[in-house]
Amino acid sequence: MPDTGDILRLENLEVHFPIQGGLFDRVLGRPAGVVRAVDGIDLTIGHGEIVALVGESGSGKTTVGRVITKLAQPTAGRLLFEGADMTSVRGLSALRPYRHHVQMIFQDAYQALNSRHTVFDIVAEPLRSLRLVENDAQLTERVSEALAAAGLNPPGDFFARFPHELSGGQRQRVVIAGALAVRPELIVADEPVSMLDVSIRAQILQVLVDLRDKHNMALLFITHDLPLAWLIADRIAVLYLGKLVEIGSADEITFNPRHPYTVALRDATPQIHTDADRSKLPALQGEVPSAARVPKGCRFHPRCPLAFDRCRQDEPPAIEVGPQHLSACWLAN
Repeated sequence: MPDTGDILRLENLEVHFPIQGGLFDRVLGRPAGVVRAVDGIDLTIGHGEIVALVGESGSGKTTVGRVITKLAQPTAGRLLFEGADMTSVRGLSALRPYRHHVQMIFQDAYQALNSRHTVFDIVAEPLRSLRLVENDAQLTERVSEALAAAGLNPPGDFFARFPHELSGGQRQRVVIAGALAVRPELIVADEPVSMLDVSIRAQILQVLVDLRDKHNMALLFITHDLPLAWLIADRIAVLYLGKLVEIGSADEITFNPRHPYTVALRDATPQIHTDADRSKLPALQGEVPSAARVPKGCRFHPRCPLAFDRCRQDEPPAIEVGPQHLSACWLAN
């Protein structure tokens, strides 16, 4: 993995969504509360690095991705890209250079594609809107290049097709091609293979890894599947109720988890193993609490079989439990 410094840095990032109350609250213009979708996270992504952001539905993964791609505005904290503070940058013209360098791959390929546009127009749209080509010849060349890089060969065979004429894997490749067309430095991939079968998943993952190796492109890979994250990522960050609870190398997080929630994610995947293979950490039970009512103290104690009095009073800091391996649990050591 190339190590040329950070391309992206999130510092104490928070995203809170207001909850509207009754008529009296609406008249006074005050919210009844907030949903703490993202609650103060610090994360870095290096040039050419693949970082996986792992967690259950509702943990705040997609919200982090939307903030990075400037589709959502943070409540607090900073977003730094190549050292420049992009937190408060807004507006189409102001964001045009940023969106040239940062693109997103959405989870539902069918909804991400305009059913009335051909594949050529879908992939060409970001090139036109960001004004990255000067003539039709350049446009055709860039669209062909992006489709080929996404594994749709020969590209010309797909120019006139519509989304409904493509398979699920081909639609996902078109979404990837649309992101690649602008030649970004960072791609946020939000569950890009969750709706595909296993054989197609492997092909799409290989496309993403090949693109990283060829273009030194950084990737934030958002997923709920810890073994899948291990297959593709250099580092894994585990997100729970808007907080990063563990972060480290892919091998460390997968095979030596030091937080009960990470163990729960790992053990949620069907596997064949002996009793000796099981972690000594007991897994969490039950559902994720509401992000609108984050527990006082350690937000994990309602589900954690290791909880004790301190868990009900104080939130644990992230402590180093190994080389570049952090875990936010009072018993991590």
